[in-house]
Amino acid sequence: MKWILLCSISFSSSLRIPMGKRVLSSSSGGCGSRGKMAIEMAARDGEFRVFVVAGEVSGDSIAARLMNSLRRLSPFPVRFSGVGGTLMRKEGLKSLFPMEDIAVMGIWELLPHLRKLRMKLNETVEASVLFQPHVVLTVDSKGFSFRLHRKLREKFRSHQEDCPLQIHYVAPSFWAWKGGERRLKNLSSFLDHLLCILPFEEQVFRRCGIAATFVGHPSKPRCYEQEGNSEGFLSSHGLPSGTTVITLLPGSRLQEVTRMLPIFLNTLELLKRSFPQLAIVVITAPNDHVKAYVDKVVGRWSLPIILVPGASLREKYAAFSASTAALCTSGTAVMELQLARLPCVVAYRAHILTELLIKHKTKLKFISLSNILLESAIIPEVLFQACTPENLAIALRRVICDPSVREQQIINAEKVFKMISPPERITADFVPSDLGSGFVPHCASMNAAAVILYSVRKPLPNTGNRSINALPEFIGTTKNSQML
Repeated sequence: MKWILLCSISFSSSLRIPMGKRVLSSSSGGCGSRGKMAIEMAARDGEFRVFVVAGEVSGDSIAARLMNSLRRLSPFPVRFSGVGGTLMRKEGLKSLFPMEDIAVMGIWELLPHLRKLRMKLNETVEASVLFQPHVVLTVDSKGFSFRLHRKLREKFRSHQEDCPLQIHYVAPSFWAWKGGERRLKNLSSFLDHLLCILPFEEQVFRRCGIAATFVGHPSKPRCYEQEGNSEGFLSSHGLPSGTTVITLLPGSRLQEVTRMLPIFLNTLELLKRSFPQLAIVVITAPNDHVKAYVDKVVGRWSLPIILVPGASLREKYAAFSASTAALCTSGTAVMELQLARLPCVVAYRAHILTELLIKHKTKLKFISLSNILLESAIIPEVLFQACTPENLAIALRRVICDPSVREQQIINAEKVFKMISPPERITADFVPSDLGSGFVPHCASMNAAAVILYSVRKPLPNTGNRSINALPEFIGTTKNSQML
């Protein structure tokens, strides 16, 4: 399609655009509207257009909170287009196609889906161009996200005045892999800004010439905090006080759930004699394919099982509050359990070839973020070929029965959340003083929205290709991958 080049507008005081106290610099990547903030582009058009893409359930949750925060902070109407799941649809997104179509994780697991993913990528690119966004925002799922940004940068290069800001939220875990430095070299050619969720990432990316801001970890959402109702949960499901409730979180992708749920349920079969008053809760991801699979498996299992929709924070945190312990597939759900102060065991299985490649390429001792940050196996991890019902039963029994193990996880959860809490400086540096009650401080999604709206894309000074290997001391040498 032909793009209409809009005349530049001189922004006078009559427009009353709230400006931040400081602006962020960013790599240009070659597009023309350098120096313009998103808020200025929105003022020009009378609305703020955001093309947003999430490729998995955790990204859907993060993106939905960010969409809400953008709407609360923007002085102009916000219009969204893109790809997302249930929670993003509740925030007004009409997804181009089901998010599950691109929710594929792994290496060998990816091969059967390549043709479909390529088609969905091309469809997403064309839809973005037609939407004429001010910001293209991707959340996690770096494989699909970075290919999208790369193709869009090529598309927009010939229409420089209409080039949107290209931003990625949840920086890639480059530090998890051997040779991670090589993975960073080309990011600035198609990304204008990275929103980081771990405190050490911002400086490392900036040293490599990539504009980045640490906004806080989304698993610490102070503006969306939840408290569970333990007694209410037990009562509503007819469970007597004193019941040993074990919550299972088998994952959000179908390939994860089909692999992990049978292992988890077999683990509980081994424990049911030790805990005669045993109740099982399964948190189901807001994914129709996952729901159908879980219903089928649970229907033929001998143990009584309570299904709780993962999209309902109230029900989920009530289940956490009533639970004694949890079994969890490695991922963002581990941080939710930490937030609820529910002791857990982390498990992970993949295709055998994927497991071998991870073992060969990773620099990690652990895969759980808490263990990585604290450099200690605070949360038991049962991984890869060792991830059997027998080994999980041993680890879970210890978590259930040993008060010191439970207390250690709860105490260290406090330490972890202090490390990843959203920085206070975002409020002082980027948020206009006249936004009033619209801004909720110390909230990752609000920080991210403030940076998106009130940051400027312009080239960073040439910093050269400095090494990223010298990370802050508290990280040590153990780094993780997409499994975080």
